Amino acid sequence: MKKILVALLCGAMLLSMTACGQNEAKETKETAAGTESTETAGETAAAGDDELKEVNIVLDWYPNAVHAFIYDAIEKGYYAEEGIKVNVQFPSNTNDAMSLTAAGKAEVGIYYLPDVIMARANQNVPIRCIGALTQSDLNIILSLKEKNINGPEDLAGKTIGYSGTELSEAMIRTMMETAGVPADSVTLVDVGFDLMSSMTTGQVDATIGCMVNHEVPQMEKEGFEVSYFYPQEYGVPGSYELIFVTSDDMINNDADTLAAFMRASARGFEDMKADPEAALDILLANQNAENFPLDKDVEMRSMEVLLPVLASSEGEFGAQEASVWQANIDWLKEEGLLKNDITPEDLMADVLN
Repeated sequence: MKKILVALLCGAMLLSMTACGQNEAKETKETAAGTESTETAGETAAAGDDELKEVNIVLDWYPNAVHAFIYDAIEKGYYAEEGIKVNVQFPSNTNDAMSLTAAGKAEVGIYYLPDVIMARANQNVPIRCIGALTQSDLNIILSLKEKNINGPEDLAGKTIGYSGTELSEAMIRTMMETAGVPADSVTLVDVGFDLMSSMTTGQVDATIGCMVNHEVPQMEKEGFEVSYFYPQEYGVPGSYELIFVTSDDMINNDADTLAAFMRASARGFEDMKADPEAALDILLANQNAENFPLDKDVEMRSMEVLLPVLASSEGEFGAQEASVWQANIDWLKEEGLLKNDITPEDLMADVLN
């Protein structure tokens, strides 16, 4: 779905206390139309509004398949049963999910692991992760099949479209070096938000930042044959594409509310896993059709990609491992993107135990 230089974003965020990641869903959030809240009859099924504690969650982007569990849990009253009322907000700026939670203006946000590491290490932004939403990466190197690009070795002499972020540049550099191809043999083209269109119109040969669960089914629906591979196949450490973030203050003073949110969200995920189409129908009823209309076929295919990666191998929703954080810390440090030392313990919080 959904992404601007991290340092600038983080700096601006600290000044306002109120960066963008590497994929199109991250980049295009600059054009989001503001925040909105979602509430349904299910929220009040178990208790009256005045009895529920409000929890505001800022999405990484407009509602799409990856968020279906939230809307399911709202509709079914799972949050209400935990004593909370969840309000869903859409970001109006690229870093809202991080900056609003850090400033205490939202309780939970959905954001990106590398950006959180850099924000905490470089600017000491007071946020931590309370759970991984996806257990693996969704970001890919995408191209039209006719380009015959199946790995970094095929990128020599080609142009790669990206959104101008240091993170994407570091990924490309690592992939090329791992494949034994000179990094300067590719030309990077900053295409802003136009990752897909720059590729389909021939402006670039491939892009970095598209999502396997969105752009691939979307382009195939439009009649394009595509090829793709993951940066993690060529030296870039595995990551959690999306994570739940909250403020240090929430963790220290209201961990019970966060635990309630995670428990109810896990129930929504179980529904999503048991009956994807029913969960998708609830999502479609809550879509933001004006700014990000959803195609049911595309979102159903997205569900098929997402369901295997929304829980750990043990089936645990929200699971996260210190080793994943450490691998990304080490890589970011090697690439010169971290100014200060940081540990996984500075970035993780277990609110359920």
